[in-house]
Amino acid sequence: MIFRSLSRYRDSGLLILRILIGLSFLAHGLPKIEGGSEHWIKLGKSMAFVGVTAYPIFWGLMSALTESVGGFLLLIGFCFRPACLFLVINMAVATIMHFHMTPGGFMDKWFVASHAIELGSVFLSLLLIGPGRFSVDRE
Repeated sequence: MIFRSLSRYRDSGLLILRILIGLSFLAHGLPKIEGGSEHWIKLGKSMAFVGVTAYPIFWGLMSALTESVGGFLLLIGFCFRPACLFLVINMAVATIMHFHMTPGGFMDKWFVASHAIELGSVFLSLLLIGPGRFSVDRE
């Protein structure tokens, strides 16, 4: 009963989530862009775990741009759903990579991949929920 009144703050809650996750991804993505071609190749080689081995420099740059530009778009709530979709895909590739690269049993792999799984879940949920009222894409 007491918590029902909080539902009127749904849009404020979405704004807080968008700002914090958006800033976090912007902060993680920018160094990956600045890392240059060597870093992009290393990042892009993760695509091999989903069967894509061509053009690792391209895929690495796309991953870095997805994190940084996607984080910014999430932050301001512009092109929100496409940004969330690309971030879900990025986290899915990261999850698959962690499962393939981590030695040990299922729980060992889950522990290492859990951050990507959690964030992928957040982006998938946001894709379905939308950006809320306090966004450029206002709904």
